[in-house]
Amino acid sequence: MSGNDNQKDSGKRNPWSLPNNQGPDDRDSPKGGWSPRGPRQDDQNDLPDFQDFLNQIRGIFSGGGQVVLLLIALLAILWLGSGIYRVQPGENAVIKRFGAVMRAQVQPGLGYHLPWPIESATKLNVMIDRRIQIGFSDNGVSSSRNDNPAESLMLTADANIVDIDVVVLWNIAEAQDYLFTIRGQENTIKQVSESAIREVVGQTRLQSIITDDRNNVAERIRKTMQGVLDSYKSGVAIKQVLILEATVHPDVLEAYNDVAAARQDAERFQNEATIYRNDILPKARGEAIKMEQDAEAYASQAVSRAKGDAERFTETLDGYRSGKDVTRDRIYIDTMEEVLSNANRLVIDQEGGGAGVLPYLSLDAIRKSQETEGNLTR
Repeated sequence: MSGNDNQKDSGKRNPWSLPNNQGPDDRDSPKGGWSPRGPRQDDQNDLPDFQDFLNQIRGIFSGGGQVVLLLIALLAILWLGSGIYRVQPGENAVIKRFGAVMRAQVQPGLGYHLPWPIESATKLNVMIDRRIQIGFSDNGVSSSRNDNPAESLMLTADANIVDIDVVVLWNIAEAQDYLFTIRGQENTIKQVSESAIREVVGQTRLQSIITDDRNNVAERIRKTMQGVLDSYKSGVAIKQVLILEATVHPDVLEAYNDVAAARQDAERFQNEATIYRNDILPKARGEAIKMEQDAEAYASQAVSRAKGDAERFTETLDGYRSGKDVTRDRIYIDTMEEVLSNANRLVIDQEGGGAGVLPYLSLDAIRKSQETEGNLTR
């Protein structure tokens, strides 16, 4: 520093410094500084220096101070503007104030909350379908599916073991409940899924799970899961449960095949018995009806014949009473005609001087024999 600078500095004293060779304890002394009687004469000479200092401060704010104020105002605007947010279609926004939930916005569009750290907005996509895998893991590639026996092996109602792989599709129904009602949302949903699957499988027979009743089993699992999650107020909606694969465990496959073969044999025997029953019962019913009808016809015929015989006997009796000789002769003739019509006849001619028995050619017997031969030929 040059000598002129030293002289300038020596001409301007610091208004806040004490005079030379005067310490803090000398202010109240009669030699200098402040005294009970008022300021010293030397301190009055320091007032212009203090005025210069104030002028310098005013200069700073009158010049560059406007830039500082402008910068502060800009930062305040940016801070207030940080509370503007946008909710996309399919999203919900949850507004928190110092960590407490204040409101939720479900309609897409712009929204505003007080800037951080007063309020903050958490946005969630409530339209996208999320998935949870039970019993396997594939990383999105079905060809490289890795089985997880701890999750996939389950006991059925008929004491069989089934190896089942399930996919659960879900989304967020209430963003506020989803964020603040349950902790570890995906882990909770997976545990509920596994519990519901084991419950439904434990109440269902193996054949229903691995064959035609698979869709019904999946729907029962979905309803059970939804009921449990609703009781938790989780804000989660289970969209669909898909049973990708349900097979018998290899360790019990042979025994299961034996049981299945025996069940098929039983079904086959039942079907054969049903077919035989359906064949023989109509025949038996038809024969029974025929026998009843024949019996009714015989009864009607016998009764009619008896009535006719009784009437004819009554007429004969009346005729016998009115003319006994004539009636007796007619009865005798009719009886002999009936008896002789079935007897073989021989004619013996003794008046012509014959010496033996002449054979009698019966044309009726020849005719009857010819009719009998004709019937046998047919």
